[in-house]
Amino acid sequence: MNKIGIIGDLINNAYGRARRAWQAKDLKGYQALAISQTAQGSDYLDVNLDSTRNLNVKLEEIIAFLPDLIPALQEVSPLPLCFDHPSLAFHKTAIEAYDFEKSPAPLINSIAASRQELDELVALAGQYKASVLAIISEKVTASGGAPCEKPEESYQTAQYFIDLLRSKANLSNNQIFLDPGLPPVGADTQGLVNMGLDAIKLIRVDKDMEGVHIFIYSNFAWGTPKNIRASMERAYLSVAGELGLDYSISNPEHNPQPLAMDDPLVTGLKYALNQARPLEGETIADSGFRQTTAILNLVKDDDDF
Repeated sequence: MNKIGIIGDLINNAYGRARRAWQAKDLKGYQALAISQTAQGSDYLDVNLDSTRNLNVKLEEIIAFLPDLIPALQEVSPLPLCFDHPSLAFHKTAIEAYDFEKSPAPLINSIAASRQELDELVALAGQYKASVLAIISEKVTASGGAPCEKPEESYQTAQYFIDLLRSKANLSNNQIFLDPGLPPVGADTQGLVNMGLDAIKLIRVDKDMEGVHIFIYSNFAWGTPKNIRASMERAYLSVAGELGLDYSISNPEHNPQPLAMDDPLVTGLKYALNQARPLEGETIADSGFRQTTAILNLVKDDDDF
């Protein structure tokens, strides 16, 4: 199995080190995170300065800080940056501060059917030839966006965004990243993990989509015991990587690479996900309960359950 590309996610206020750096506006603290993630094999550095449940951040504060932060990160790492925010103002400020001579083009994270500034974000990507991440778990509707309910809808959304980015931003397939969505498996009672996997399959057999990247956030194992969480993330990368997933936004300190396909966690996860597929006469709630039970048995830890 090929290596999974890593978008290092430690510049994120969900982590204590990044939160302290934000509160102190400590450029050296951010540079240390960039240096360590580069050394640990990241391919991109995610830049997420948004609020968390432990910290309230205003967009104006973020925008004021970006012109200092972006050059500081590029000073210590050659890696391209992943600008992680829904706001056009964020992306415009970040990309204007970016030195394209020091690093490859950045990644705009993200566009989606519900984005009010979708056209402007696509135009910005075209102006700077930046790569773009498109969320495909949300379909395009007359009123904006709505959650996809089956893998074919995610596939059709992928087609829509690939066509849009090629025609309006003149991007090539290898500059396009697709996010099929990934809920925490412990809370997935509607078969959404399988829906994302099935969407990956559909994308990877379409020759017109050859070269696009498929990406997930590393929240798959949230809610499972901490001592097994990183290994569960890696088990998912094994399952999805076999189908064509090639990028993950992850903590590079946890070695976010696939486990061997015969690893017990991988075989156990495959079994659990298969339980989520309804049998004849069953509801999705019935099969979702089976999946939840199988996951609990797989990760059971007497200290946590």
